[in-house]
Amino acid sequence: MTGRVYVWDLPTRLFHWLLVVLIAAAYLTASFDVMDWHRRIGLTLLGLVVFRLVWGFVGSRHARFAEFLRGPAAVLAYLRGAWHGVGHNPLGGWSVLLLLLLPLAMVGSGLFANDDVAFQGPLAGLVDKASSDRLTSLHHLAFDLLLGLIGLHLAAIAYYRLARRENLVKPMFSGWKEGDFAEEQPRRPARWPALLLAVVVAGGVVYAVTALEPPPPAPIPAEALPDW
Repeated sequence: MTGRVYVWDLPTRLFHWLLVVLIAAAYLTASFDVMDWHRRIGLTLLGLVVFRLVWGFVGSRHARFAEFLRGPAAVLAYLRGAWHGVGHNPLGGWSVLLLLLLPLAMVGSGLFANDDVAFQGPLAGLVDKASSDRLTSLHHLAFDLLLGLIGLHLAAIAYYRLARRENLVKPMFSGWKEGDFAEEQPRRPARWPALLLAVVVAGGVVYAVTALEPPPPAPIPAEALPDW
């Protein structure tokens, strides 16, 4: 039966596009040395990724990790052209996981990073300088790997559009996907308790990070000027 099915719920779609915006903003603020905003964006990105990780366990069907993280047999079946379904394909599912873990590694290491000049991550004061330097290197490495993965992601989108005549971008705006979905279940109402749980956990993690941030050092008092 050819028709359409509601695949991507609103939280999943919002996460996807906010992730795009925040990664671009993080790159631009670092490039132009607007580090106060880089810090704010990093904390927002942390909350966003934590939200999606929780949503991967409690969200709607196609947002759940159990739905799209498949074993080697499923990946091989997909590569042979024997896989049919909606949502993430078995290979794409693992790339989605990497698109969550790499930003998490980037942000997590950025919390302890420093630029050897005037800026440091909110938790850099909790570790020694050598550890902060190593985490700074990890921060940059995670970003470079993320850029490479984004490039592969865009290449896959172009391949599907040009070779398979399948538009992967449109459903990420509308939520609906067209095709043969004879075994698909109908759209279900929003999971509001699950959504609230994901928001609370994400907000709690960001709050905990800001609460752990050491206070800035007290300013050094200026020496009294000599009497002339």
